[in-house]
Amino acid sequence: MKLTKILATTAALAIAASTAYAEGANIFVIGGKPDDPFWSRVKKGAEDAGKVAEAQGGSVTWLGPQNYDNLGPDAAELIRQAIDQKADAIVGPDWVPEAMDPAFQAVVDAGIPLVIYNAGGIEAADRLGAMNYVGAVDYKSGYAGGEYLGNAGHKNGACVNTLPGAANIEAFCNGFNDGLGAAGGTGSTLQLPATAFGDATAVAQAVRAHLLQNPDIDAMFAIGDGDTNATVSGIAQAGKTGQVHVCGMNFNDSILANIQAGTQACAIDQQGYQQGFFAVSILNNFVNYGVTIPTREILTGPGVIDASNVELVIEGVKAGAR
Repeated sequence: MKLTKILATTAALAIAASTAYAEGANIFVIGGKPDDPFWSRVKKGAEDAGKVAEAQGGSVTWLGPQNYDNLGPDAAELIRQAIDQKADAIVGPDWVPEAMDPAFQAVVDAGIPLVIYNAGGIEAADRLGAMNYVGAVDYKSGYAGGEYLGNAGHKNGACVNTLPGAANIEAFCNGFNDGLGAAGGTGSTLQLPATAFGDATAVAQAVRAHLLQNPDIDAMFAIGDGDTNATVSGIAQAGKTGQVHVCGMNFNDSILANIQAGTQACAIDQQGYQQGFFAVSILNNFVNYGVTIPTREILTGPGVIDASNVELVIEGVKAGAR
């Protein structure tokens, strides 16, 4: 090929690339409240992946509910907002399928690429026609907590559910109860109203009352950072510290300190940062280049954090990697 043709071809490719970058991918991410500790990590992951999208002329827009009181319908409305705002691609958790699936189906019917993340699993991705599922398997996450506590000798456990009706939370509790059962124990669920989620006082008081009414309980499982801290507090208020051991989903600085101090047995890590980062990256590459990931189920957990590895996790937090 002559030099002039090579230069012409190179120039054409450069123009094509710059045109693609100028258009970019406008990706909408449906997630939790921005002040929710777990979802703030998911949001950071999505926004960090979004820096690449922005450099290519695209954007990442986060849409989250103001509260979790009406989770399914509110999330469905956010999905429809993303469609109305001409999203090039959408990421979302399938928290409440009966309320959210029609909205997700509208995404697919509109020809908008979809990734399900955090909740719903590959089953939701298959059912809805999504490209991938990114996240942990909720049932397996709960199961890991129940199995851990059961293997440690605990026989009677309760899962604290502050978001009744949310499929992923129900799966956490079902998994916990089954994991404890497989290790020779018995599990149950303490159902609280959705208004209790994030209300440390309400959760602690409910845990205290439940333990006083059910003195045989020696293990508890909580479905998020704040609820775990509140559960630890409720155990203390019931005078059961050291007698009732707790494991919970996700972690923050205070939970790592609890594990160090021995007031919490373990935390189940589903790596929320990775969920946001991978989901946005997959869709950005697909919209811009047609790149797909053949492994449709991309698991980010569960992992168990306990006294054996908590120091390493703390170092990872300091380094900004956890």
